[in-house]
Amino acid sequence: MISRNQLKLWSVAALVIMLGAFTASCSRSKAGGNAKAGAADPNATPEAVVVTSAAAIRRDLPRFVEATGSLGADEQTDVAPNVGGRVSAVGVDLGSYVQKGAVLVRLDPADARLRLTQLEAQAQQALSAVRQAEARIGVRPGQAFDPARVAEVRATKAALDLAETQMRRFDRLIESGDVSRSSYDQQKAQLDQLRQQYEVALQAARQNYAAIQTARAAAAAAEAQVAQARKGIADTTIYAPISGYVSERPADVGEYVTTASKIATIVRTNPLRLRIDIPEQYLPLVRPGQSVSVVTSAYADRAFSGRVARISPNVTAASRTLTVEAEVDNGSGLLKPGQFASVRMQLPKSEPAVLIPASAVRTQESTSHVFVLRDGRAEDRVVQLGQTEGELVEVKLGVREGELVATSNLEQLKDGAPVRQ
Repeated sequence: MISRNQLKLWSVAALVIMLGAFTASCSRSKAGGNAKAGAADPNATPEAVVVTSAAAIRRDLPRFVEATGSLGADEQTDVAPNVGGRVSAVGVDLGSYVQKGAVLVRLDPADARLRLTQLEAQAQQALSAVRQAEARIGVRPGQAFDPARVAEVRATKAALDLAETQMRRFDRLIESGDVSRSSYDQQKAQLDQLRQQYEVALQAARQNYAAIQTARAAAAAAEAQVAQARKGIADTTIYAPISGYVSERPADVGEYVTTASKIATIVRTNPLRLRIDIPEQYLPLVRPGQSVSVVTSAYADRAFSGRVARISPNVTAASRTLTVEAEVDNGSGLLKPGQFASVRMQLPKSEPAVLIPASAVRTQESTSHVFVLRDGRAEDRVVQLGQTEGELVEVKLGVREGELVATSNLEQLKDGAPVRQ
């Protein structure tokens, strides 16, 4: 049986529970009311975005042709020996700077010296043969050939002259009858024989002189071989044909090289050559001597100067481009052959252009956009850009002179958004 005290305790507990439930219900109702009061009003005016702006300006802009190309050495040569041999010394290495005439490689000259000794002996023999042939017909070194000076020819000629004189006397005597016909015929036969002997002597002298000429030619050939052998000894030392840097040196000490072997490659790097292709519509505007500005990825914040040096005489039919070669100053040695370069070639005339700050441009999916400010709102426009000029960029299409463009907080803007400058 429940006592009166227990009944009172249960009544108090039930009252406490009821009060807690009521309090919680009131709290939920108040929170719900506050949530409804804080909900956004779809008809409310959005808050204006604070931006800075700049006006599009018009200015005469120097015009450029922009292209890309690769830097190349002003001159490059692969050095090969003129004679074969074994490398005995190497005077340069990769990256070495050499002056024209500096020693690159030395070859062992022992074989070349032996050949020179052999050829000098052969040349001496050939010269002795010449002297013997000259002495045979009495011709001194350097003397012009005259067959009448040969001893056999002189003797035969003297006998012939005497016989001709005698024959003329016999001609007078035969008419007067002082000599017999038989004596006259005998004298005439002797004259004919002497004439034949004289022709034979002349022919022999000419043949002997021809032998002298042959011997002299052989001696000259032997001397030429001696000179070639001396040059071969000199060619065992290989010199730099130009001043420049050694970009390759495949020859090592102890290696046998031939005239087909490359022992070093030397490049001259100042100035550098830059070959670029420009559209054919610029053909009337390109002239030798025009300035160019060159930028490489290795030195993106620095421009190197150059000038147009050579222009191709023809336009490439496939691409309709004109090949232009520029010389780029590289006195500092920072640029290297083979580097990729972006080139800007200034044209001789300027043209008006509309410019805006580069900070006003945002790129979205390869398309350039700007926000033009009109009547307190931002208008999103697609623009076509041209060349840059410092912190400004040319707008070819999409913005007119004098229009205001937003230059800050672009990420908070959208088409039609209110703005406050």
